[in-house]
Amino acid sequence: MGRMIRFSLLALALATLSGCLGGRPVKYYTVTVPPAPEPATSEYPVTLLIGHIGASEILEEQPIVYRSGRNEIGTYEYHQWAEPPAQMVKHLLVRRLQALGKFQSVAQLGGSAQGDFVLHGRLYDFEEVDTGSITALVSMEFELVDRKTQRTVWAHSYSHSEPVQGKQIPDVVSALDQNLERGLTEVASGLNAYFSAHGSGTP
Repeated sequence: MGRMIRFSLLALALATLSGCLGGRPVKYYTVTVPPAPEPATSEYPVTLLIGHIGASEILEEQPIVYRSGRNEIGTYEYHQWAEPPAQMVKHLLVRRLQALGKFQSVAQLGGSAQGDFVLHGRLYDFEEVDTGSITALVSMEFELVDRKTQRTVWAHSYSHSEPVQGKQIPDVVSALDQNLERGLTEVASGLNAYFSAHGSGTP
């Protein structure tokens, strides 16, 4: 009888724990996607490939990241991105550069992909930072490689802290969205300026 009572209590405890964990749904967030490109004649006879966007392991996963203090980093278990930030940056870059309408084509680098230049990058920060006031930090860098010469012909670094207008997770998401938008706009503008000065990219 004692064994049966212990088993029943254990089953009740597990059921209660399961109910508690299952009672709070995970909320998913995304950022603004650039509009689809309109048909246009490309200005530069260049095929641009978007290569690997590196990141720390924590930014290869979906939970929203926060930084508290100088060295402490954590994640929000019940607030997650629709896809890992590193992948999100890659997909947004393809869409934004396509929407720019300046290149012959823009695509992700793949096994059979043919292209003139490859844009690689690294995402260093994509997180809420709480140091008394709350900000949304985005830090990343990119380099453009000429596939013929294997030389880096253009590079750009971006780091900016966007003030968060509020104290809720959607406010943080909105600030990160605006910050990422600003950073990727800088990348698109920089590439446009480079090819405008160098034509097909040859110095």
